[in-house]
Amino acid sequence: MLVSYKWLKELVDVDVTTAELAEKMSTTGIEVEGVERPAEGLSKLVVGDVLSCEDVPDTHLHLCQVDTGDEEPRQIVCGAPNIAAGQKVIVALPGARIADNYKIKKGKIRGMESLGMICSLQELGLSESIVPKEFSDGIQILPKAAVPGESVFPYLDLDDEIIELAITPNRADALSMRGVAYEVAAIYGKSVHFSEKDVHEVAQKAAEKIAVAIESNKALTYKARVVENVTVASSPQWLQNLLMNAGIRPINNVVDVTNYVLLYFGQPMHAFDYDKFADKTIVARDARPGEKLVTLDGEERELTADDLVISVADQAVALAGVMGGQSTEIDSASQTVVLEAAVFDGQSIRKTSSRLNLRSESSSRFEKGINYDTVGQALDYAAAMLDELAGGQTLAGQVEAGSLPTEPVQVSTSLDYVNVRLGTQLTMADIQDIFAKLDFPVAGNEERFTVTVPRRRWDIAIQADLVEEIARIYGYDKLPTTLPEAAGTAGELTSTQKLRRRVRTIAEGAGLSEIISYALTTPEKAVQFTQNPTNVTELMWPMSIERSALRQNIVAGMLDTIAYNVARKNKDIAIYEIGKVFEQKGNPKADLPTELDTFALAVTGLVAEKDFQTEAQPVDFFYVKGILETLFAKLDLSVEFVAESGLAAMHPGRTASLILDGQPLGFVGQIHPEVAKDYGIPETYVAEINLTAVQNKLQPASAFVEIPKFPSVSRDIALLVDQAVSHQAILDAIQGAGVKRLIKIKLFDVYAGHNIAHGKKSMAYSLTFQNPSDNLTDEEVAKYMEKITKALTEKVSAEVR
Repeated sequence: MLVSYKWLKELVDVDVTTAELAEKMSTTGIEVEGVERPAEGLSKLVVGDVLSCEDVPDTHLHLCQVDTGDEEPRQIVCGAPNIAAGQKVIVALPGARIADNYKIKKGKIRGMESLGMICSLQELGLSESIVPKEFSDGIQILPKAAVPGESVFPYLDLDDEIIELAITPNRADALSMRGVAYEVAAIYGKSVHFSEKDVHEVAQKAAEKIAVAIESNKALTYKARVVENVTVASSPQWLQNLLMNAGIRPINNVVDVTNYVLLYFGQPMHAFDYDKFADKTIVARDARPGEKLVTLDGEERELTADDLVISVADQAVALAGVMGGQSTEIDSASQTVVLEAAVFDGQSIRKTSSRLNLRSESSSRFEKGINYDTVGQALDYAAAMLDELAGGQTLAGQVEAGSLPTEPVQVSTSLDYVNVRLGTQLTMADIQDIFAKLDFPVAGNEERFTVTVPRRRWDIAIQADLVEEIARIYGYDKLPTTLPEAAGTAGELTSTQKLRRRVRTIAEGAGLSEIISYALTTPEKAVQFTQNPTNVTELMWPMSIERSALRQNIVAGMLDTIAYNVARKNKDIAIYEIGKVFEQKGNPKADLPTELDTFALAVTGLVAEKDFQTEAQPVDFFYVKGILETLFAKLDLSVEFVAESGLAAMHPGRTASLILDGQPLGFVGQIHPEVAKDYGIPETYVAEINLTAVQNKLQPASAFVEIPKFPSVSRDIALLVDQAVSHQAILDAIQGAGVKRLIKIKLFDVYAGHNIAHGKKSMAYSLTFQNPSDNLTDEEVAKYMEKITKALTEKVSAEVR
């Protein structure tokens, strides 16, 4: 909300600097984002009277003689298409500063001396979007009453100060000059004085020319007035200045009046050309699916049943609360105007404006709330202004449908309730004084008092709201500072937090760096690396398709991170993430997904760089598998690695599923080369683990066991087995032999090739035995080896070499 300080001082007797006002308002609940002075940085800009204007042959230029209050006329060369003799214009004298600190100098154009510059509003730094349409392609023409040589700032209100307010949704009452005036009056203990306008009605009734009806629960009330014999023209300069300072482009006197009332009352309005209506009845109804409307910006909009339209003869003529239709637009030929003032459902307006990306001053106010008490007053005020500025004649009476509650709201509380919550010792006299500043009548006593809240403050409904009003007007800086009283409570990490910390420590100890990627991705990537995909949960109103669905895996987002780094020549990457994935087994439009804690890692590039004595060591499957084995060992989990070829996005020969107690835990392996090519990344290995499942399987910490005093004994065994026999199968066979003194099994060699039969491979293991209470003898170890050899022969058809 942009507030003109000049206008504000007309509504409430306040005479402080804008800096002080900004400080006061910010500390009482309405934050001031900044104060802008349109004339700041501008200098030596005066009114000029164009005495003569001659075209320069074969150019677009004009040679002008301009009276700027000096003894002699000033010669200025101007290229504006709308320059003409007899006009009052803005002249930048030599030495003047205009927008972007540009300095005007004497010069020659086509050999003609130019002693200054005739300026447009854009050249003074005003945005092109707020410059009046008639002057948007040329210079600004000032009123005839402007005196040559005087500063142009007062004529254009450039000497005003514009206060920008950051309005929160609960204080939408400050989206109007009247609302801001009430707020400032309460802060400084002043009274407001608003101008009143009487509508001079003619004998003919408006109801004879028009009727209104509501056929939707999205429209709460709809009021209209008819003004005849209107002359559409440019608005007076003061009105144009007010609108431009508020960030609104002046159009014509009719449209500008509706915008003025919007700023003054906070009541959105619209003006229709009555002569363009095909019927006498205006109906507020729901749009029909596929119905189309060309709005004032010339765009054809396809509507849905969620939209609310204003229709005449069953044809939509406006998108209610958002933008009018082109078919009933006010133009220079309009003579009879229908003024609309209504209250529409804010949620419906927000959905429509968001869907069409069509935000407007009107829609923002409907979304946040409208003062029910001044809808009719605002309509009368606009009609009275059309009488003054457009020579209109207002027909008798308002035509309306629907009704609104306008009576004040009664909210009760007690003095004790207020003081307990604020920590103050306020008296009843203090309370009455505060609410007198707010212009809220109070009745009752300390035990129970009732505040009558006018409809202009629809944010106040419960006693906590009254406490907030008291606190901000009394002064937050005056509230006593106390420490909260609370007994000491023991705090500790949850089991989930403990697991996350343990996993993070282990991962970083393995050389991985933590990242955080987006939980939103595309529907395709959401399930790309998921072992058991479920229904995809998609956002109804995503910012973009790249962030439209909740992920069911973390790997896809990590690959985007790797691609970003690889593209910037950072090719050795080892990263991990602990985050949530979202499993949806129900209806994605009705049921919330299940959140699962997940750990994922991704590694690409080299593990070790090449140097003078060793070759470069690239990442491979076993390097990543080793990281996971370290993790599982630290967590005391027995996880099996089982060959996996069912994941389409993973390499079928270099991927394994992780199995914990017969249940899938995740996967590890190489990204499929085709998928890696799609992401633009080199050979990359990834893993993903369900931490929620891990947490459910964690065992209590093992009790301390004394370190054995007796030495261990190691034996090596080399086996010849079929190529299809897995390492896990051999481990199961060895452990199945039931040798209780076997404490460690380590694979230290795998060989296939020369001197090994086709279809066979050699695998060598180191077996470690230990008795914690006695020394092992060779005979005992030999028996253990015999049992293990027998089990390997029977279960995996191994041949001991």
